[in-house]
Amino acid sequence: MHYNLSLIGFGNVARAFVRLLERKRDLLQSQYGITYAVTGIATGSHGFAVNPNGLDTNKALELVENKQSISVLNNFHLPITDSLSVIQHSSAHVMFENSPVNHHTGQPALNHVRAALEAGQHVITANKGTVVHGYRELTALANAKGKKFLFESTVLGGAPLFSVFRETFPLAELHSFKGILNATTNLILSRMEAGETFDEAVKYCQAIGVAETDPSADVDGWDAAIKVAALVTVLMGIPLKPQEVERKGIREITPRMIEQAKESGKRYKLVCSAERRGDSVTARVAPELVDASSPLYGIMHSSSGVVFRTDVLPDYSIIVTEREGMSGGPVETAYGLFADFVSLLK
Repeated sequence: MHYNLSLIGFGNVARAFVRLLERKRDLLQSQYGITYAVTGIATGSHGFAVNPNGLDTNKALELVENKQSISVLNNFHLPITDSLSVIQHSSAHVMFENSPVNHHTGQPALNHVRAALEAGQHVITANKGTVVHGYRELTALANAKGKKFLFESTVLGGAPLFSVFRETFPLAELHSFKGILNATTNLILSRMEAGETFDEAVKYCQAIGVAETDPSADVDGWDAAIKVAALVTVLMGIPLKPQEVERKGIREITPRMIEQAKESGKRYKLVCSAERRGDSVTARVAPELVDASSPLYGIMHSSSGVVFRTDVLPDYSIIVTEREGMSGGPVETAYGLFADFVSLLK
């Protein structure tokens, strides 16, 4: 079977995904009988391209990484001037939505996903905004169209999380969870524990590409809050927006506070938590002191993890351990997209 794919958003994650697809091309064909072509690409800064017969993805990668427009690759009889045109005209069977996350509204990703599902395309995304701002609507639309809306990459990158509950914990009731869901702040706090100031640690994260030029989404807790909202919305079945998560970032953590914690055998972590209370939930993101008895204590550098408590398993942990200087970044997140694609094919 042959699948046409469109890529809405062509940043680090989408480009890593294209490279991973190419590396796994032979295995996809030999083990699943699957061939594919990328027939549409939409970028935020480098134009749009559609070719129903397949785009040259190597050329697209080269153009974008040299800050040139991919519009020269367009081979369609009409001008392609926006993302919705790519979705409409790419003849894709699967659309991958990886545009930048809008924590407050989920747009324009929500419109991209709606348009693809309405056009009869499966949707796979790493965009957390689509889950917290449209999970029920988009899932219902996907079901009505006989298509899938998959989003494994939205929390913990490529580590299986949503699929674990969906496939291996049938009818398990999630009572609470607690974890470290933002790798950037964990790396900042780890480096502060090693003697750096907050500003020095942030600059290091920016230098290795873990933190954005404006790090506020990470250090002020918004990225963590939207991940908490996604987990609550999907796994607890209670719609929750990031604005409803009690949120405090790590800007106020000083080297002296870090040192005092070390002296008492504790360390600071930006802890994400949620607890069901009847039909409601209490959700929080805030720096907390944890000691060696906590499973979060040993999660250092850009590692992340979460502990779930259900009615059938008291504590179930998923830990993603990364080397220092690495994060649950583009390659790992791209694998989550790939895993959803293989799941869809199966």
